Amino acid sequence: MQAMQPIMMMLVMFGIFYFILIRPQVKRQKEHQALLQKLDKGDEVITRGGVIGKITGFTGDNNNVLVLELQEKVRVRVPRAYVEGRWDGTVPASAAKNAA
Repeated sequence: MQAMQPIMMMLVMFGIFYFILIRPQVKRQKEHQALLQKLDKGDEVITRGGVIGKITGFTGDNNNVLVLELQEKVRVRVPRAYVEGRWDGTVPASAAKNAA
């Protein structure tokens, strides 16, 4: 019975780590992926670098590069994966956590 005790403790620790760390992270990744797929022209977004712009088009394979308009006649291309979230005038919670 004593030989099983360390193995059981390791399984309990793995279970705790799974429910506290791994599962919430996977959930956030799925939500972010869904957000990226729903982006459309006219949406205002903020990138991981803090650049805020309006989506004016898509380029690249599978539309994986966004064309953002920062000001009138100022456009930049940004990979879709670099978008942190939609911009509604406030910093997304995920970006605020990373800055702290």
